Amino acid sequence: MEIKVLGPGCARCRETEQLVSSAVQEAGITASVEKVTDFREMMSLGVMATPAVVIDGRVMCTGRVPSKDEILHWISR
Repeated sequence: MEIKVLGPGCARCRETEQLVSSAVQEAGITASVEKVTDFREMMSLGVMATPAVVIDGRVMCTGRVPSKDEILHWISR
């Protein structure tokens, strides 16, 4: 599983990255978590608001910090 956390590095983006990493560890799955700060890459994924979470190429949320429960639901499918 490939998870990308998109954002320039603001507090909300860092919080999202921490929540994603924590959820992956809690779920006990193997996943790569990548922080994307390049605006061109964000735009190529169709993301215009950050923070955003992309799992295996699918945009799961944009413009908000998801809850840990949401992230766990996304990665357990």
